[in-house]
Amino acid sequence: MGRLLLHRTGGLLTTLFLSSVVIFGSLYLAPGSPENVLFGSRQPTAAARAAVRHRLHLDQPLPVRYWDWLTGVLHGDLGTSMVTGQPVADRIGAGLGNTLLLVLMTMILVVVVGMAAGLAAALLPGRVDGAVSMLTSVSVTVPPFVASTLLISVFAVKLGWFPASGLGDGLGGRIQGLALPAVAMAVLSCGFLARVTRNAVREQLEREHVQTALVRGLPRATVLRSHVLRNALPPIITAVGLLTAGTFASTLVVESAFAVPGIGQLTIQSVAQKDFPVVQAVALLLVGAFVLCNAASDLIQALVDPRLREAGSTS
Repeated sequence: MGRLLLHRTGGLLTTLFLSSVVIFGSLYLAPGSPENVLFGSRQPTAAARAAVRHRLHLDQPLPVRYWDWLTGVLHGDLGTSMVTGQPVADRIGAGLGNTLLLVLMTMILVVVVGMAAGLAAALLPGRVDGAVSMLTSVSVTVPPFVASTLLISVFAVKLGWFPASGLGDGLGGRIQGLALPAVAMAVLSCGFLARVTRNAVREQLEREHVQTALVRGLPRATVLRSHVLRNALPPIITAVGLLTAGTFASTLVVESAFAVPGIGQLTIQSVAQKDFPVVQAVALLLVGAFVLCNAASDLIQALVDPRLREAGSTS
């Protein structure tokens, strides 16, 4: 287990480092210049442009700028917004709680509904399996922006059960405001997880040792709990990890559709305003979330399946 943890930590740090290089370089090597954001439509003098480039350290070589940015990030300094002049950490921190709550609500729906539907399809072949397969076939084709439009039209505009945009006061108001965005992001993921769960459980049910245990008269509940569900967990855990990481990316669309003040909406605004420091910080944060989710799923798999600990890696 220690070797696996060390291996995953090294891979995590390497991925984050390479991602930081790509994120920083791609933004500053893109067409256009960051100081143009400050000047807007005005035509500055050569001296004014040079002064701004010096203040933003744009007159330094790219490797030097990257090193200054990276050391600042490691010390908790994400830079200063070029649009508002606020520290980037403050702008991100203002919406980070809403995004994390949205992701948590979404994944609770995905795990509960997706696994329940997958188990029902695997354990009840026939009409139940057919109905679940039909529903999952539809759900996996519905992208979050389409689900957002439908949910707003039905539950916010026509029925008035939930707000169409924004968040209310207090925890209850936030949960009510995030209910529809969470459902919009969970629709596709529920169908995917249901399929993974169904296939994993069905595969274990067809194993010879499971059939032997059932023929010998062992209680079906015991066989399902000890032999089927436990051995079916690794692919399910992997799917949950990937879906959690993908949910962070989905917030870019859904938060904008519902006007949720979170990281996703901040990213869209910052890209439109060409606020480079904010975009860099959010992109690195999303990559970090993706890597952490995958590393966590690998470690959880190793805790569930001792064979993975002995091998030192996960499937």
